[in-house]
Amino acid sequence: MESIDATNQLAALAQESRLAVFRLLVQHGEAGLTVGRIAESLGLANATLSFHLKTLAQAGLILPRQEGRFIYYVANYAQMNALIAFLTENCCAGEPCGVNATSNRCCPENTL
Repeated sequence: MESIDATNQLAALAQESRLAVFRLLVQHGEAGLTVGRIAESLGLANATLSFHLKTLAQAGLILPRQEGRFIYYVANYAQMNALIAFLTENCCAGEPCGVNATSNRCCPENTL
């Protein structure tokens, strides 16, 4: 992943409603949700939601799927995983590690 792609995706998620939309779609898996269900679940006006969906789609984080007269949106898991991989690719100098929940540090055996 290029830095510019990561920047665009992080910028798209750096807004409360868009982050809520993305998290909701991640929770609903491959089935996704219709625009109406997203609006209902999050209490967003359709015009506002449309703007947020467009931003997330342009960043590649969600994908639309037409079924009849309904548009379903699903999280783009490949892009989500690529962004997570990009953010963590240099963690612990490339060595396998985990995050220590008590210290909130990666590689507690090393001094970072």
